[in-house]
Formats: sequence, structure tokens, C-alpha cells
Amino acid sequence: MTTETVYAITNLRVHQAKPAQLAAWIRGHCAIENKIHWVRDVTYDEDRSQIRTGTGPEVMAAPRNAAIGALRTAGITNIVAATRHHARDSSRPLALLGIT
Repeated sequence: MTTETVYAITNLRVHQAKPAQLAAWIRGHCAIENKIHWVRDVTYDEDRSQIRTGTGPEVMAAPRNAAIGALRTAGITNIVAATRHHARDSSRPLALLGIT
């Protein structure tokens, strides 16, 4: 058996900060973070990007996040397949966004 110690900061008072509830909030936050970062790394191969200086990484992450958000808002769960589908026809992303 292993034990993991996690430190967190909260504005809750001691009697309000129940361990189980705090753990659930932390797990939920990590799940959201992992969901977006995993998609950006695996689908868009972000970790191998050669853009590493200045604001370049943030600038390139913005359209990736926008694309992922637009696809998820449309109810799409398979981001890889949807990215390929929309990349094949330049009118598809515009239609997805309601621009056509």
C-alpha cells in the first residue's frame, strides 16, 4: 500500500473543509486539466512543438484550445476523428462555428 500526500490551499475554515469533499474537488480539477492537456499533447502533438520562447507557446495553445472547445460544445467526444473530418474541407470548421 502506498500513501500520497497532496497539499492544497483553500479559503474554507477548518470545520468547513471536509477531507473527502476536498479530495473530490481536487480530483475533479485534475480530471479537467488532464482532459485538455492530454488532447493537446496526443491529438496536436504539442509536446514536440519547436516553439518554446516568448509568448509563442501560449499563442499556439490558444487556437488549439478554441478548436477543442468548439468541438466539445458541438457534442463531439472523439476530437481526433473530428479534427481529421474538419481538416478535409475548409467549409466544415466554419459551419461548425455557424459562420457559413
